[in-house]
Amino acid sequence: MSQAGFFDFQQRKQQLDAHGNPLRALEEAVDFEAFRPTLERVHQRARKSEAGRRPYDVVLMFKMLVLQSLYNLSDAQVEYQVRDRVSFMAFLGLGPGDAVPDEKTLWLFRERLKGLGLVAVLFKQFNDDLTSSGFAASKGSIVPVPRQRNSRDDNQTIKDGCIPVSFVQNPCKHRQKDTDAKWTTRHGERFFGYKNHVNVDVKHKLIRAFAVSDAAIHDNRMIDGLLDEDNTNKDIYAHGAYHSEAIRERLEQQGYRVRINRKGCRDAPLTERDRASNKIKSKVRARVEHVFGRQAQKLGGKLIRCIGLARAHVAIGLRNLVYNLERYAKLVAG
Repeated sequence: MSQAGFFDFQQRKQQLDAHGNPLRALEEAVDFEAFRPTLERVHQRARKSEAGRRPYDVVLMFKMLVLQSLYNLSDAQVEYQVRDRVSFMAFLGLGPGDAVPDEKTLWLFRERLKGLGLVAVLFKQFNDDLTSSGFAASKGSIVPVPRQRNSRDDNQTIKDGCIPVSFVQNPCKHRQKDTDAKWTTRHGERFFGYKNHVNVDVKHKLIRAFAVSDAAIHDNRMIDGLLDEDNTNKDIYAHGAYHSEAIRERLEQQGYRVRINRKGCRDAPLTERDRASNKIKSKVRARVEHVFGRQAQKLGGKLIRCIGLARAHVAIGLRNLVYNLERYAKLVAG
């Protein structure tokens, strides 16, 4: 068997592109170099000496995180797939003989993004770029982790904001327990983890703002952080969970037209007029479900591989950013 050479690698890339390589389309649509000035802050630390290996290129590392979110891969799997798949190597600008960052290096890079709060900066930067590229927000806005088996007493202690004694006595156990995530019930089913609250532009179905909370936080407590003042339309569509008279009055005072679905209760059921109004609003509000549906279908579903609210914010924020990158590529392609 003959040994594969550089031209064989190039030919394989061309064959993949000819068959509609989605990573090629993403790379052509998105200027990843525009993120470099922000990403360079990861390495803005005084070096003790010039000895040792130079750090990997920050854009390369960021694009590995993009691959991780796109295909819902663990750190170890990202490293393996980059070494194994021609399309991944081509997306990163690597050849068969180039060095590949290992899983620990990827983990440390993501931790630096978390520590510097750069995921939110990157998200806003791309959102500003979308506006300048002609994708300004218009037509109004639409505003789990693995389950843990804790004892009832431990769960109550966590709910009270304290660390259970059994966790303190066993540091290894503590490292595997997420004390920030919370339980919630939706449609009769129990969920454990975090919530991804998003503001979606109705016209382009792009995420314009997001917030991350534990699953027990009520949705209406997060709405203020999701408002998009740059949207040319002041209509606000949202699920009934966001409805309250106080929120309605506050939004109207800020100049918004409230199109939030009304929510009935035992003592005050919805009228026929309310139901008819909700049905009309839901035809618009359903576009946010398309976003979550796409994330569930392509970007790893609802599972994130991390412990703690800070890391969940990074994982979910990257997923939202990658969704926008992919969505933008589709809009550009027409």
